[in-house]
Amino acid sequence: QVQLVESGGGLVQPGGSLRLSCAPSGSVFSITAMGWYRQAPGKQRELVARITSGGSTNYADSVKGRFTISRVSGNNTVFLQMNSLKPEDTAVYYCNILIPPWVKGVDNWGQGTQVTVSS
Repeated sequence: QVQLVESGGGLVQPGGSLRLSCAPSGSVFSITAMGWYRQAPGKQRELVARITSGGSTNYADSVKGRFTISRVSGNNTVFLQMNSLKPEDTAVYYCNILIPPWVKGVDNWGQGTQVTVSS
């Protein structure tokens, strides 16, 4: 089973920056989009940012101008550069990929990485 491997979370002070990365543990073909979601305690999981195979991006309103999603297509690695972090950005961040239904043997969610913004 191919899994999504995330890294880069941690504790940062308000106003600081973190960079998350995610890549599949093996080869995955036909990825149509890669994205990041987050879930704070007591809240539903929400989309943070997404990038399509064509390079189009969309962001949650709460992170526009502060977060940037990018992708290295050759190895299907996706990054989330998070700047000007706020306490309300504290959450578990999950990597996600969109793949056609006929692609089997792939976990399309990562295990999650904790981001804590606190002084």
